[in-house]
Amino acid sequence: MFDLDLWKEILSALKKNRMRSFMTAFGVFWGIFMLIIMSGAGRALENGVMDGIRAFASNSAFFWTERTGKPFKGFQRGRAWDYSNTDIIYIEKNVSDVEYLSPRLFGPNSNSGDNTIRGKMTGAFNIYGENPDFFKIDPWTPLKGRLINEIDIINKRKVCLIGERVVETMFEEGEDPIGQYLKISGVYFQVVGIVHPETRVNIGGGRKEETIFIPFSTMQQTYNYGDVVHFFSVTSKPGVPVSQLEEKLKTLLKDRHIIAPDDVQAIGSFNIEVEWVKYMGLFNGIQILTWIVGIGTLLAGVIGVSNIMLVIIKERTQEIGIQRAIGATPGKVILHIVAESVFLTVMAGYIGLALGVGILELMNLALESAGDASDIFFRRPEISFKMAVAALSVLVFSGIFAGLIPARRAVSIKPIDAIRDE
Repeated sequence: MFDLDLWKEILSALKKNRMRSFMTAFGVFWGIFMLIIMSGAGRALENGVMDGIRAFASNSAFFWTERTGKPFKGFQRGRAWDYSNTDIIYIEKNVSDVEYLSPRLFGPNSNSGDNTIRGKMTGAFNIYGENPDFFKIDPWTPLKGRLINEIDIINKRKVCLIGERVVETMFEEGEDPIGQYLKISGVYFQVVGIVHPETRVNIGGGRKEETIFIPFSTMQQTYNYGDVVHFFSVTSKPGVPVSQLEEKLKTLLKDRHIIAPDDVQAIGSFNIEVEWVKYMGLFNGIQILTWIVGIGTLLAGVIGVSNIMLVIIKERTQEIGIQRAIGATPGKVILHIVAESVFLTVMAGYIGLALGVGILELMNLALESAGDASDIFFRRPEISFKMAVAALSVLVFSGIFAGLIPARRAVSIKPIDAIRDE
């Protein structure tokens, strides 16, 4: 295989008809190039989406109320109802599968018209009443100051956390918001933290950066919500499927609020576990489709190489006959043809692989330089080392396959017939 004369012959044969060699190699080049580009783009989409939800608790579920869908025990269909503080306390004390539980309130006029004032500045933002455990389910990073804590809840402090867009809207550039006051739906709250979301999952809707958090107990008292809870989130303990916990809590809440057990409309919920499985299935499907399309394109190129090799064998029938007549074994003839095919295939494929990786790297640099504009659903287009090794392995086997059929055809001709061929 490493015979110098053999490789000289191969290079000489390829140089005799450079255009044909180029067009033959191009099919293989394009197949591997498209495989790398599509795989890298698929990985970038996966990175963009998964980076946006990876920090979110994957064992979490979320519950809200809807109007009842069935009459039950004297109550008519279409009854409106709410969760209460007693529901939260009952779940914490009696459902052992719950790890974290955090109730939420939606503030008055939340994101519907200007609900926040500071001097001449006004803005419309998402206003939520939260407990400290919320930040263990949906992580937020304090860029400055702190998060809501238990003392805020116990003492019902009038403090708030604000997102980055709130800072841009309500404060001058360079101004320190910490310690300043915002008038939120008619009540003043002191800013104690500027926060940044670690995920793009937004249960409440709207942009997460346009959010103001107030202690849950403070919001209940300040805005006269009584013991109403609009929404709550839970996480299951390790080893407990959150889907199982979700169904258990639905059954419990229906029983506590006199709702028909088979009423599927009264409680709205979803869990991240199911969404996570959907995402993983989607991205696995994208990778499989990428390989199918890439391998199909590559196979078309390999068939082209095989056909061209058959033409080359036909042109060199006399030459092969002379080689056989002076002592060349069938194995050596096959080795020569397969080596030529593998060389052409691997060379074209390697160029396609290198160019594809280079373009992915350029795309990555462009996305990084774009900053926040690139940080939505497309990040780090790349291929893994395993992918590169697999692609090279496919190239080698493809080259062998492309050369074997012409090689078998060449050695099937008797030397005397090959010499006489015109």
